[in-house]
Amino acid sequence: MPRYTSSVSPKGQITIPVEMREKFGIDPRDRVTFEVGDDFIIVRPLRSPVDELYRSVPEPNEPHDWKTVRANAWEEHADHVASEGIYPESTEKS
Repeated sequence: MPRYTSSVSPKGQITIPVEMREKFGIDPRDRVTFEVGDDFIIVRPLRSPVDELYRSVPEPNEPHDWKTVRANAWEEHADHVASEGIYPESTEKS
């Protein structure tokens, strides 16, 4: 495992080596977290939940126009409503 060295500035700042920034996708003004143990510090990039979800769903195999996407959404919604019946349990008439 490679080891990198950086010095601490008078303001307590350190420079993350370029190889590490590139590997972990850390850009200027990104945030990092510090995990502190008895004799170690772990620095990790801080990712927002949106960043974590980015590209977690694969792209469709073929591109769809909005008309097709809307029709599919309506069809899925209709199937869902039909599976629940006319009156959902919480509003069922006596």
